[in-house]
Amino acid sequence: MKTLKMYEASDKMVTLMRDNYHLLQTLESFGIHLGFGDKTVKEMCEENNVDTYTFLAVVNYTINGHTDFNDDAQLDVRTLLHYLEASHTYFLDYQLPTIRKKLGDCLDSDNALGQLIIKFFDDYAREIQRHMRYEEQTLFPYVEALLNGEAKKNYNVDTFSKHHESTDRVLIELKLMVIKYLPSDGKTNNKLMAALYDIYNNEEWLRNHANVEDYIFTPAIRRLENQLKQDKVTQNISTMVNKSGNDNNDMLSDREREVIVSLVQGMANKEIADHLCISVNTVITHRRNIARKLQIHSPAGLTVYAIVNGLVDISSVKL
Repeated sequence: MKTLKMYEASDKMVTLMRDNYHLLQTLESFGIHLGFGDKTVKEMCEENNVDTYTFLAVVNYTINGHTDFNDDAQLDVRTLLHYLEASHTYFLDYQLPTIRKKLGDCLDSDNALGQLIIKFFDDYAREIQRHMRYEEQTLFPYVEALLNGEAKKNYNVDTFSKHHESTDRVLIELKLMVIKYLPSDGKTNNKLMAALYDIYNNEEWLRNHANVEDYIFTPAIRRLENQLKQDKVTQNISTMVNKSGNDNNDMLSDREREVIVSLVQGMANKEIADHLCISVNTVITHRRNIARKLQIHSPAGLTVYAIVNGLVDISSVKL
């Protein structure tokens, strides 16, 4: 079985394009133009302010199939967003109108079947446009807000996924009708075959575009949402503690701070005593003094205190 090549930052960009000509539009959507000579992928990405890792993630996914991006925090969401926005512009402003014109040039507008084929294509184009406009008006501004540290109520990436409908049925019917419409005029037939070829290429391009959204962009947005939620929790904790004053930390002894950390980690009095090499009675005395000084009497309250005052890392605490 042939092993597909995984491209790296040190590979020459011309090599990548020579091996995979169908990635030319991917290159354009990232804002990287032709004429790159012998420069590497990394050099071209840096020249065009494109995150190299994210560019290669999209390229290698398109070439080699599914890879799990759910935990890939290196992906740059802003780079993905610009890539998808440029892809929409290309598809709606160029690719669909070009195919529509080719179909119009080779189909007889007075022929009922020809009219039906054009109608099917127009229906298909409107459905694609509706979906992409939804993304541009709803999803993309939402992601921009996330990147700016703002959360919108009543919307998340799962809402987008529910709207990500397939238009495969319309396209399948369209292709079948074009295939069955075979004019006797050889010249017209050649034009029709060329239009059909473009429709098949369009189908592959759209499938790749949807897969990048589903398997790379959506997990990246979900990570961004989770990070923002965690930041909000940290901010709320900090605000809550600061309201009651944050100078209490100076009132505690080093041993009392050690007891707090042990409590936050879930240790019982006997375990704390063994861990700190002190008696259980001493642990109880420390706990009593901590509660008196901080006016905090619950494990949850001590956990909040420990996070805000840097005694434990929030990432190690289950919120």
